[in-house]
Formats: sequence, structure tokens, C-alpha cells
Amino acid sequence: MCLILVAWQAHPEFPLVVAANRDEFFARPARAASWWPEQPDLLAGQDLEGGGTWLGMTRDGGFAALTNYRDPTRQRSGTPSRGSLVPDALAAPDVSDHLARLAAKAPAYNDFNLIFSRDDTLAVFESMSGQGRLLSPGVYGLSNHLLDTPWPKVARAKSRLHAALDRLPETDSLLALLRDDLPADDETLPRTGVSLEWERLLSSAFIRAPGYGTRCSSVVVRDRLGRTTFNEWTWNPGGEREGLIQHEFQVAKSSGG
Repeated sequence: MCLILVAWQAHPEFPLVVAANRDEFFARPARAASWWPEQPDLLAGQDLEGGGTWLGMTRDGGFAALTNYRDPTRQRSGTPSRGSLVPDALAAPDVSDHLARLAAKAPAYNDFNLIFSRDDTLAVFESMSGQGRLLSPGVYGLSNHLLDTPWPKVARAKSRLHAALDRLPETDSLLALLRDDLPADDETLPRTGVSLEWERLLSSAFIRAPGYGTRCSSVVVRDRLGRTTFNEWTWNPGGEREGLIQHEFQVAKSSGG
């Protein structure tokens, strides 16, 4: 994923709300979100090149999503796929213990951020610092830097998510914030080591670039009784809708997240 918004225990009726975009090269094959035959309690899309995923959920209420940290000077070849980190987090029985395991294994991977939850606990791990932490209730934004780094698209999307919470259970406004293709002004752009042209292309929530862009958008809403909806829209290189997958399920054990 390249943009993840999470409202965690920030609404009295909907303790988990997620709006996320996956940005990737269109030539990289992927499967739309489904229950994995080999892991029947895992609902996620699948990267058919690396075998992992960018965002997933489990029947018992787990949630996890991943972004890459953008710094071309730190990229290494021959590292394992970061997509395996999402299923691993979802399989972990304890969030705090898994943060410790991530600190030990993170140096093997190219830089990443992982946000994940189980039961009433939400955490983030940022491999740039090698540290993770538990998160309090609130609204969080994550792109290709650290959690809540105030990049223009993160700040704008968080503001729009706050407003969208007041409209729940209607979710059109959540999709609208993910479809925001307004680029940031040059003076507000981050400098991450790519060209100015690419900083502009990557500065909006919804990305259209040559051979690269927003491949899918995901909206997850869970109510306080554990009823969960997971909608995923897929987009073609022109930014037009290619498909919509909708899943609804009851969390096996009702929890805050």
C-alpha cells in the first residue's frame, strides 16, 4: 500500500475504519481480495510475483497493512518480499511479542512500515528506526514515510477521514478521499530521492503515472458487534474502475479491532 488511513476506536459505533490505496506497477500480477484457499481465515489480495499481500484481515478480527519506505538510496537487491510481513503479523497471537520479533527480522528486508491490530490493540512498526509501538485510539495516516508524517496527501486524507466518520455507515466519502487526484503544490512536496516530476506524480492520494499508479482501493468498516465489510475497487491504468469485490463477515470474537 502507499496510503493507509486508519480510524481506530475513534467512533462509538465503528471501532475500525480503514481506507487504503495500493500503488504499484501495472505489469506486476496480482489477485483481487479473497479468502485464501491455503489460509482460509485470511482475507486479502495477493501479489502473484512475491506471494504476499499489502493488506489483509482475519476472521477473528486481525488487521494488517504495509507500506514501503521511499528512499532509492536504501534499496537493496536480493531481499525477501515484504508482502510476507502482513500474513505473518495476522498469524501472530500477541501484538507486543510480534513487535519484538519484527525488530529482530526487519534488517533482512528493504525498509517498510507495518500497521496491525489484534483484539483491542493497534501497533505500528517502522523499520527505518527498527522500533515499534502501541497506538492509542485516534486517526492515523501512513504513506511511504513514517506514521503521520505530514506529507500533503496524508494531511489532506486524514482531514477528510475525520469528516467521513460523521457520515458512517455511508462510505461513499471514504472512497472519494481515496480517489482524490489533486497534486500537491511544488513548495509542499517532500524530497525523497526521486525526480521532481515523480514527486508531483506521487503527491496525490490517487496516482496516475506511466506504467504505475493506484491499482486498488480498499475500504474496511467494522461495527462494535464485529460485523465487518471489506470493499475493494480495482482500477485500470487510466484510473477507470475495472472491478469491485465486496466481502461481509462476522468477527468470530467481537472486539475493538
